Amino acid sequence: MYTRSYTHMVSKIRGFSVCVMAELPSGLLEACVVVGAPSDKLRDIYQLRLQSKSDEIPLLEAEVLQVHAPPFVSKETNSSQFIGPAFSRVQRRRSFIKKKRRDRAAEGSPGGETSNRTEASSPTEDISVPKDLDLIALPQLCFPGGLQLANEQREDSYHFLVFTDLFGNRTHGVVVQYYRAVQSCQEGAIQNGHRGNSSKSRLYTPFAVCIISKFRYYNALKDCLSCLLVLLRPTRQADFEDTIKEFSAKLSLVPLPPPGQLHVSFNLRPIHVVLPSREDKDSPIIDIDLHLPFLCFPHATLLQVLSFLLQEQRLVLFSADWARLTLVAESLLLYLQPLSWQQPYVPVLARGMLDFLMAPTAFLMGCHISHFEEVAAETEELILVNVDDGIIQSSWSETIDLPAIPVAAAESFMSRAEGLQLHYDLELCHLGAGTDANALRCQRRDWQTRLNTQIQNIAMELMVNIFRGVQDFLNHEHRVFNSEEFLRTREPADQLFYKKVLDTHIFHSFLRDRLNRKQDAFSRMEQNTRNHAHKNRAMTESPRRPLLSDLSRSGYSSYASPSDRLSRRLGASLPNLEQPASDTGTAISSNRPASLRKMSPDVGLKIPQKAVKVFRLPEFPPPLAYHYVQNYYSNMVSSLGKAINATPPEESALMARYHYLRGLVNTVSNRRLDALEDFQSLHKTDSDIFPSQMVKSLVDSLPEAERLQADKRPELKRLISRIKRDQEREQARDGNGREEDAVKRFKLPKTYMQLEEFVKCIQESGIVKDQGTIHRLFDALTVGHQKQVGPELFRVFYTIWKETEAEAQEVCLPASVSEHIEPSECVFKLSSSVKTSRGVGKIAMTQRRLFLLTDGRPGYVEVAQYRDLEEVKVSSAPFLLLRIPSLKLRVQGRKEAFEANLKTETELWNLMVKEMWAGRNMADQHKDPQYMQQALTNALLMDAVVGSLQSSKAIYAASKLAHFDRIKMEVPMMVPKTTAETLKHKINPSLELAAPQAVDVLLYTPGQLWVSVSMGKVMVFDASSWSLTHTCHVGNARLNCMLGVDKDQVWMGSEDSVIYIISMVAMVCNRQLTEHRAEVTGLSLDTDKYSQKVAYSCSAEGSVMVWDVSTLQVKRQFHLSCDRLQSVSSCNGTLWCSSRDNIMEVWRNGSLKHRLTLPEQQRGATATFSSILLLPEKEEMWSVCVDSGEVCIWHFEDSTKPHHRVALQDCAGCYCMIKVKNQVWVGGVGRRSTKGKIYILDTELHQVLKELHGHNDKVTALCSAEDRYVLSGAGKHDGKVAIWKVE
Repeated sequence: MYTRSYTHMVSKIRGFSVCVMAELPSGLLEACVVVGAPSDKLRDIYQLRLQSKSDEIPLLEAEVLQVHAPPFVSKETNSSQFIGPAFSRVQRRRSFIKKKRRDRAAEGSPGGETSNRTEASSPTEDISVPKDLDLIALPQLCFPGGLQLANEQREDSYHFLVFTDLFGNRTHGVVVQYYRAVQSCQEGAIQNGHRGNSSKSRLYTPFAVCIISKFRYYNALKDCLSCLLVLLRPTRQADFEDTIKEFSAKLSLVPLPPPGQLHVSFNLRPIHVVLPSREDKDSPIIDIDLHLPFLCFPHATLLQVLSFLLQEQRLVLFSADWARLTLVAESLLLYLQPLSWQQPYVPVLARGMLDFLMAPTAFLMGCHISHFEEVAAETEELILVNVDDGIIQSSWSETIDLPAIPVAAAESFMSRAEGLQLHYDLELCHLGAGTDANALRCQRRDWQTRLNTQIQNIAMELMVNIFRGVQDFLNHEHRVFNSEEFLRTREPADQLFYKKVLDTHIFHSFLRDRLNRKQDAFSRMEQNTRNHAHKNRAMTESPRRPLLSDLSRSGYSSYASPSDRLSRRLGASLPNLEQPASDTGTAISSNRPASLRKMSPDVGLKIPQKAVKVFRLPEFPPPLAYHYVQNYYSNMVSSLGKAINATPPEESALMARYHYLRGLVNTVSNRRLDALEDFQSLHKTDSDIFPSQMVKSLVDSLPEAERLQADKRPELKRLISRIKRDQEREQARDGNGREEDAVKRFKLPKTYMQLEEFVKCIQESGIVKDQGTIHRLFDALTVGHQKQVGPELFRVFYTIWKETEAEAQEVCLPASVSEHIEPSECVFKLSSSVKTSRGVGKIAMTQRRLFLLTDGRPGYVEVAQYRDLEEVKVSSAPFLLLRIPSLKLRVQGRKEAFEANLKTETELWNLMVKEMWAGRNMADQHKDPQYMQQALTNALLMDAVVGSLQSSKAIYAASKLAHFDRIKMEVPMMVPKTTAETLKHKINPSLELAAPQAVDVLLYTPGQLWVSVSMGKVMVFDASSWSLTHTCHVGNARLNCMLGVDKDQVWMGSEDSVIYIISMVAMVCNRQLTEHRAEVTGLSLDTDKYSQKVAYSCSAEGSVMVWDVSTLQVKRQFHLSCDRLQSVSSCNGTLWCSSRDNIMEVWRNGSLKHRLTLPEQQRGATATFSSILLLPEKEEMWSVCVDSGEVCIWHFEDSTKPHHRVALQDCAGCYCMIKVKNQVWVGGVGRRSTKGKIYILDTELHQVLKELHGHNDKVTALCSAEDRYVLSGAGKHDGKVAIWKVE
């Protein structure tokens, strides 16, 4: 039986393929295929029965009888393109049936009787088939149990198919089997309702109608076929083919809904069919009852099946119901989202395809339950899943010895699943009997949608709980996943499960998406369910060690409980700010209280449900007449236009869906320019659903005449030029090699490494990212020999680093000790047991203090907090006739010094404690916690270096890493008193980068700080704790300006000439303003004469645009002649526009009122204005220049020269200004050094009040937080944001 080769099997599994083409939008219908018994065979069998020669009903071989595929009507246009008016590609076609009939004719009788009869009965010997549609396997799959004639009429039966092509693209089929009397098939009609006088002569043959679609609209297509059967039952055989063709043609006119909140419905009579949209562009279409597996399996069994899928086992589903196989299989795969099954997938295997189960690879397949014993006996290493009975068996043993899903994640899943309401009948208890079939269907559909959403959330939470923290072990720059480190953070009982999963294709694909920073439902839920402490911890860069709060929760047996599978990073970024005592997230817990045994499926997962609109298509026209079809599209365009006009501007997302749908209709009806205009409007409404490939195809297909028309429409001209630009970038990227698909696992080096290779290897390992630190580590490891690190030395160093991490994770602190330590502290280093001046025990080092863990009955003895140290030195203690090396510490407020006889460890501890002491002092002086984190990293690297070198030069080598202690000794850096009193805190937006990045723009909105760094990266910090909450990327170019427009919009002007709009509520950037032709340099806000809010934007080439904020339309625009327009501000009915060489006051219509030029004293080859500030209450305008340390103050009425100048001491140039209360803060750079300076000026006295020194590079950005704080950002040599108190 199992004789076919594996190669043939795979080709057949993947043989049914539909190639995806981008020329036209994909529609609901790919093809409609009719499968049944050959008419000549039916005739022979029927004649035999009439003649009473045979009562046997044979099993027949099915064949394709009809194929209907778009386009059904078409008209050649003047262009080179041939576009058919249907939502599908124009398909090249080939013959399918002719060859089969010719072959059968050759097999007939020698006299050729069969051949002649066949030709006579079939005037159309050929069936035209789309070129890329392979129908060889379809007859078997339409009748997976075989084509069996019947003596009586049987019920209609539906089942579902999935086909996969060679590229992994899936196509879906919905099949209905229904029976017709053989007499009607032969005689052409049912006369007077009688099918024959003799019951013995009655014979019924099944036909299968299969709708093939690229999309898994199982319920909708099942509804369509139900409507088709209503038409087919009374239809004469002569009209049979035309009825199906007309039905197919109607489906080809149905456009698919865009992702989001707009569904599409159409009337097929007697019911309305609804096509639900996918949630977003990355989400699958859900048109299936997702609760079916919950009805089939106990929760524990269901988790087993999911575990086997994640481990890519060879699974076979069995059921007596063919439909159930596909529906359950599809639901299971949807539960795994965003992980995508990559292996062979055939949910329905016909009886002639059982040899597919011999495939040596992982797979998911489905068989009829009647084959269960046969498959179990003749195949090995299969997991057999009985869907009907809800049980799992193995084909090779009585038990299945495969690891289960991690316990904590499984318990959380089962707890939520117990709260699901799976029975629709319970929803109907309080309702009366419905009389409207469509209303009842709508009611049921709404219930199913709500249940599906709950199940999706529960399944997504399961995936998040299993793979939480994966991103903490990714190096995006080198595209490396440190799998060993990830495994070390998993529970010992779960290790085997993760080892198997991490080697699968399904996980590799998931990992690729994480490295590409894909923002999908998984990443959103993972971010939302992270607790507060770990969000803060993600803002520090330090070796992964357990927090004491983690230790206390896990009972000391392991440093990490299942309830806390997040980044193992140190402490909180703000040590001087209060931290919540308890976690606020919805993290899972392995020790669930009994009260949570049945958890609501929505607790902690509720996402605001967007109101869904349904767009109802017009009534179908006669679908085989071209002009009727064109009128149908015109009606649809008209209806969509009315819907767009009726949608208020604040519902921009819904408006985007209407534009998208109208763009599809215009595309297939050959209105290319109108389609492009609709798609262009998506930039202002929701750019996330912009169909790039379709628009590129449209642009490429424009004939010359239409291209000239497009050039006359400004918006289309911009769109086309942008598409061309994007194509050039993509080609350049392809030419340089694409890295989006690369995923590497960290591996120890096998060759000697120079500095560059060493830096890359250390960064990939996850030990540290900062290049300066890695350079110092390289110097330490290469002391005394050639400047290269060998593979053995690196292996030893890496092993010791990991061993010390593991030792710290095994630290067991009793409650009597941990109560003295803050929950955010971690134990990073323990000495051996030594004698000290305060008892015998081990010295423990955390990021805040040293303490003694006494021997015997464990006790806590405070040694010192680093900020309290006064002296650290190496000493010696007497022991008999010897002197034992010891470490002596003097602490503020204590008379006696602390001394520990650390013996051979003394020198190392001396280096580490001094570095921690210096780091603590610098962190306190500069209000910058990163100094402390860096000092801790340096100390731990010293420890690993000494352990790996094991030579007399080890301590000298480790001293190379004493960075802050060396700074303290060589250049004592005292922060000026004024600066220390005003500076409150610092944050480092470049923390996770290999090198600091310049802060380009700062913006404060209520409760949030927005920081733009490097190439469109925007980071959002919580203003109450200054901790990072969100990171997003807007474009790929530098941002020049940001503006808070209203409670939900932040506008960002970019060098790529686009204004990006971010929603503060959803934290997504899905709208763009693309009207500017050069980089956007300035934004401001004002109200017009009708008190309507308007925004102003300017671009470098001199354009100024006035925007209606509610509609995002340009109200007016004008152009100014200048050298790089840099900013625009509104004041007292006029606009002030600053360029490099002059400042212009213009009327709102763009006419010039005044022009101010650089003062003579500031004119020079490089002199340019950098910033202006308007003080309307004083009628003053302040200006500063890039290469001048002087502030010029102009009066509104005198544009000839500034009426006052303020010289800034030791200032080489200024870059930004803001007004806070009665002060003006100016950001610049020092003359004698490159350090940044901030000057605070009094607006009344025009005098410098304070001079602040808080950055190591020029101050490039300033913003105010409610006039209580000023925030400053610096250039790339500093890259930090300082927070200053306003007095």
